[in-house]
Amino acid sequence: MPVPSISTIKLIPSIAGKLALAGGTLAFGSWLFSDLVHLPGGGAGFLALGAGIWWVSRPSRPAQFSEPSSIPGWIRRCETVLAQFSELELSLGLNGLRSPREQELDRLKAQHAPLSVGVVISEGGTHPSISELHTALEGSHSFELCIAKPLPVVADAWSWPKELEPLDVILYGLPMPLRAADLLRLEQLPTDRPAWLLIKDSVHDSHEARQEALSCQLPKPWCDRLLFWNGESADLRRGLLPVRRHFAQPSRSREITKQRLLTSLHRRWQAELEQLRRERFRSLLKRSQWIVAGVVIASPVPSVDLLAVAVVNGLMVKEMAQIWSCPWSSDVLQVVARQLGTAALGQGVVEWSGQALLGMAKLDGGTWLAAGMLQGLSAAYLTRVVGASMADWMALNAGVAQPDLDDLKRQAPLLVAKAAERERLDLPGFADQAREWLKTQRYAGA
Repeated sequence: MPVPSISTIKLIPSIAGKLALAGGTLAFGSWLFSDLVHLPGGGAGFLALGAGIWWVSRPSRPAQFSEPSSIPGWIRRCETVLAQFSELELSLGLNGLRSPREQELDRLKAQHAPLSVGVVISEGGTHPSISELHTALEGSHSFELCIAKPLPVVADAWSWPKELEPLDVILYGLPMPLRAADLLRLEQLPTDRPAWLLIKDSVHDSHEARQEALSCQLPKPWCDRLLFWNGESADLRRGLLPVRRHFAQPSRSREITKQRLLTSLHRRWQAELEQLRRERFRSLLKRSQWIVAGVVIASPVPSVDLLAVAVVNGLMVKEMAQIWSCPWSSDVLQVVARQLGTAALGQGVVEWSGQALLGMAKLDGGTWLAAGMLQGLSAAYLTRVVGASMADWMALNAGVAQPDLDDLKRQAPLLVAKAAERERLDLPGFADQAREWLKTQRYAGA
């Protein structure tokens, strides 16, 4: 299925519109830096800051994506993540990233456990006896019955025990009337898991009437997974008919479970990868932002200035794609960078950073006399914000087969705002880096 793209017609209606927008933006930027901030050369600097956005503003045709739909497909995806851990071992100088995870995947691939049913209740609840459950679930295929410890009704977290994850089916004994703890616990149970709610109810109303009453209280996905029993063994076997049907094809049941476990494993590895990737990304971002600043300061010709900044930002995006192991085409990356860059300019990141950095000029007054220094540091800060928001988007879409670019268009302002707020809080750290960089520039020019 093709990936939806962000229409360039919606962003800039026509060539005439582009020229008008560019002219108006240049005039406003020149006035902002020359008249308001009282520094010369504002127009060229403003052009340089927007160069990265201009470079990726061409029409694009995003690539197509595929998502694993089988166990071999998910195994290959997990092996790809293992390779990414190996790459990070080399780039970050770390050991032991791949080996334990590879062993975990091998154990999962070799798993041939029998069918299993987990029975869970919360404190104060009841469930049928083991003999009653064995009789009610008895069929043509053997299975293991696991009775979990009662879950606490007072807790700081409502996650389910990890011991339940490998089980094929979960029966959750839901007490009546419903309690807040049970509802909170249900919210943490993925709806794609084969799970049913077992309700002991001796009321003489029909099952349909009781189900209708509970549908007003339970989350919608669980309304069709209610199993009633009145305490009698015969009624329990009748109520557990959906579970026996689920086990009618045991190989298919185990395949569903193994694929779910592989999906969960892949998701957890992606989260662990993200932390390591952020470490490598900060190093790339630090290098790129000061290359941008150096280009803006050193280039006396606006056209060369604009081209150089565009190239630097383009290279940064490509390296980020390598860090996050994104298989997406450069066209997709261009669409993302364009949308985030447009959002950053629309939120006034350039204007704010110029004012903030000017206010910090007293930190190193001798170096800040030149207008180019301010423009260079503003360009570095813009690169920092756009790069951070780009990293957030890649993290959210890591392992996603079909990134929703229409959704990106809606989320771009929020992504940029969050990234800008984080960088705003870290402005003292940025200033420290700026001082060190400016010192190296003075020594290099001496």
